[in-house]
Amino acid sequence: MPGDRALDAAGPIGLVGLGLVGSALARRLVAGGFDVIGYDLREEARAALRSSGIRTVDSPRDIGSACATVVLAVFDTRGVIDATEGPLGLIAGGAVRRLVDCSTGDPDLLESLAKRLATQGVELVEAPLSGSSSQIAAGDATMLIGGDEAAVRASDPVLAALSSRRIRVGGAGMGARAKLATNLVLGLNRAALAEGMVLAESIGIAPAQFLELVLATPARSDAALAKGAMMVAGDFAPQSRIRQHLKDVDLMLDSSRSTGQRLPLSETHAALMRAAVAAGDGDLDNAAILRQLRRERHKD
Repeated sequence: MPGDRALDAAGPIGLVGLGLVGSALARRLVAGGFDVIGYDLREEARAALRSSGIRTVDSPRDIGSACATVVLAVFDTRGVIDATEGPLGLIAGGAVRRLVDCSTGDPDLLESLAKRLATQGVELVEAPLSGSSSQIAAGDATMLIGGDEAAVRASDPVLAALSSRRIRVGGAGMGARAKLATNLVLGLNRAALAEGMVLAESIGIAPAQFLELVLATPARSDAALAKGAMMVAGDFAPQSRIRQHLKDVDLMLDSSRSTGQRLPLSETHAALMRAAVAAGDGDLDNAAILRQLRRERHKD
């Protein structure tokens, strides 16, 4: 049980954000023996968590009054800041001593947040996860950890419950930087698979046969393994969403502009995802980039 572990924040673990990732993290924490208290802006998300037997509350402050350690799985860093420092935020609850942020966020904003929290005796550990919500639920996603070494060590029981595959990449902000760089490659792999599939279709190769060819050649990738069958079947029930990855790619492009480095492939990828969102596909799985590429094929 958590109270028997080397975690100074014994007691319930708070969880803010109950979407695809947050719900998967809740299952990981419960399976690890933790008592979980959850919050989400959406009542339907809170109700879904309650239906699985997990307590929910009405504000982050309520979690912050009951939990010393809180896991965050919100959409972006602005959401992290609001949930943490807002008038009904976690810090207002008075009990929080450590935040474990599993969102994909803005490295500079997270660095600044970590400094502000430190002055209040609160540690921030970045723990973004590379993988779909189903991989996260299975414990197979890779966690990229940023933060003070002592804080990371103290958080290890929670981190271990969330993922068996963990890599520490440096201090505050470095978890987000590592996630953005690796997500760039993942997203382009996925888009390349979809573009290859529309080319194959246009020259008379059926999607299923094309996927078989990809998996049997050096073109094989984890993206093809994870998303290829979804593309072939046209099943785009979300494990991760286009609009979420567009948010990540926008962060990549912002970071690259600050260093003077262009990312021409990611610029094209972002334009495709913006068009997909405009066409109503933003809440579909990332594999649905295939639909936008098909629309591009028919433009002329």
